[in-house]
Amino acid sequence: MKKLSLALTFLFLANFGLAETTLLVNVNGYTLTNDREIKRFTALKFTDDLIDRLYLLEEELPTGIETIIDGKGQTLIPGLIDAHGHMESYGSSLLRVDLVGANSEQEAVARILAFSQKNRGLEWIQGRGWNQVLWDVREFPASASLDALISDRPVWVTRIDGHAGWANSLAMELAGINLATENPTGGQIMRDQDGNATGVLIDTAMNYVSSQIPRPTLEEQKITLETAMKALAGYGITSVHDAGVGSQTIRAYKELVEAAPLKIRVNAMLSASDPLYQDRLSEGFYRSKDDTFVMHSVKVVSDGALGSRGAAMIESYSDDQGNRGLLRYDDERLEFLMRAAMNAGFQVATHAIGDNANFVSLDNYERLIAETNSRSLRHRIEHAQILRYEDIAKFAELGVIPSMQATHATSDKNMAEDRIGGIRIQGAYAWRKLIEAGALIANGSDFPVESPNPFWGLHAAVTRQDRNGNPPEGWFPEERMTLTEAFASFTLDAAYAGHQEDIIGSLEVGKKADFVLLNRDIFSIPADELWQVQALETWINGKRITD
Repeated sequence: MKKLSLALTFLFLANFGLAETTLLVNVNGYTLTNDREIKRFTALKFTDDLIDRLYLLEEELPTGIETIIDGKGQTLIPGLIDAHGHMESYGSSLLRVDLVGANSEQEAVARILAFSQKNRGLEWIQGRGWNQVLWDVREFPASASLDALISDRPVWVTRIDGHAGWANSLAMELAGINLATENPTGGQIMRDQDGNATGVLIDTAMNYVSSQIPRPTLEEQKITLETAMKALAGYGITSVHDAGVGSQTIRAYKELVEAAPLKIRVNAMLSASDPLYQDRLSEGFYRSKDDTFVMHSVKVVSDGALGSRGAAMIESYSDDQGNRGLLRYDDERLEFLMRAAMNAGFQVATHAIGDNANFVSLDNYERLIAETNSRSLRHRIEHAQILRYEDIAKFAELGVIPSMQATHATSDKNMAEDRIGGIRIQGAYAWRKLIEAGALIANGSDFPVESPNPFWGLHAAVTRQDRNGNPPEGWFPEERMTLTEAFASFTLDAAYAGHQEDIIGSLEVGKKADFVLLNRDIFSIPADELWQVQALETWINGKRITD
């Protein structure tokens, strides 16, 4: 018995010795309380991946701790959470031609040509980021401009919002697009006055071309995801809600996390368009032991995007009479997808941009939440971009979370009112109206549609200005968030939207040691300088993960 006791004592001491306690001192720390109040501190103690204590100003610091790190007076905040991004698309964008900011169709084609010449071994030339709204001639591009320079390989580049694609003639030929090809449900082949396809495909019509592109291998997907995670960590992002992943991507994540913790936390949404959707639902939730990968929600896409006029509107677009956008599913199919997820216990996150898509989605939530008794699942609407006044109050009433992206407002401000007019714009990007109606907003970026930089998002949320300070008073400034509200939307409220507020979103005892050190104090600098803030160090699970 004595030998057994000594053995147990030795085992305990050995295990205890594995624990590593760190004291980070001399920091200008900020976090949120559960009441969304700012709490300041000067030191942080954590053991392995969990926080032990925050030390407030003038509180006595502990002694006898082996690892002590001097924060050098830098600002420390909880790790920032992007509540809506696209990991594989973002990783791919870092490995493909970048068309973001191209000022004309000609500049976009020149970038594509330069990329193709440097990458002659590629079977397909792919890229993303073009935006005809930024061009002097605000017209959709055409295959002809691509054909003039690249005709030996298929070209496929998607619009910045991911809801339209631009192809050369060879890509369309491989896709079988001709005069007789019909528009699919929820999509459109843009055509000229003679009925010929122009080269631009909207929403589900994009599948004609994208289905011809060889799918990346599992190993290629892993590289793409790891590329995205590394880049996002550099911005101070410690967690992402990956908005819509298929079976193979789920497998890639699982294989990565089984080998080692993911570089940042990923809260994945199963795509409702996945061919094995019901099989994945039947398998239930997934949660890695280290909480760096979880999956307990579903992403359903109900319409397209505003820039490509694919967002589903109740009345015609103000700048395109007769066009009301596109619903991706008929009523029966949308209801089936949402009900199936709820019955399986999954949170439902529905992409809805146009006022009709939001109306239809909220109507389904109202009926199905009652039917499935699933209010506690905290269902979401992704984007919630254009809302009728009467629908704004429904978010709080139904417990549905608007998952919004602040930089969409400052990026869209030059075209949004053209699209929907002066009346409907009053219910668009309506953060203040939603907050005052009792809704809790989870913020993100929708990367790679927008930059993932969360400080650009904080700046847009607080100022309603672009990074050039326009418009001077802010775009519909009455919809601005306070800095505390915006900070919460990227931390505690985003964690709540992902059912993870017990482990991340704020810095408190028992939560994960996920935090960021900054080069500036976001709570003391002028609001118009928030976008200039940079992350110096990013820590996850008590480990520094950036150089």
